[in-house]
Amino acid sequence: MTESLRGNFPLTKNALSRPKTDTEATSKNLALTIAEAALDRKAVEIILLDVAEISYLSDYFVMMTGYSKVQVRAIADAIAGQVEIDWQRRPLRTEGKAEGTWVLQDYGDVIVHIMMPREREFYNLEAFWGHAERIPIPNSENVGG
Repeated sequence: MTESLRGNFPLTKNALSRPKTDTEATSKNLALTIAEAALDRKAVEIILLDVAEISYLSDYFVMMTGYSKVQVRAIADAIAGQVEIDWQRRPLRTEGKAEGTWVLQDYGDVIVHIMMPREREFYNLEAFWGHAERIPIPNSENVGG
């Protein structure tokens, strides 16, 4: 029995230092879908951070700015709609939509922050997660802060 367990659950160092999995690639593609949906609603200063190596919270953070409460909510709705269409997923949790100044959407492996300029400047999440790798967003112009 011990031999069969070893075969199914390797406890060697090599098991911990394996290359990126399909799940990690899927997380990145989900984050890129989120960024593209945000661009469609004119979100600006979009930043995509790979936090998998530095945080247990998520694999990616996607941060962006909307210039009104209505726009922040519209960005959140566009993201939720596109992710549901492309990935058949809904956020595990959404916070702040009623207030509309900072909406957080938690997809588990990707966390989305949609903020008004005042909240984004005050909380400065980019500085807090500044050591994370920034991922370029294809087909984007006014992004990256």
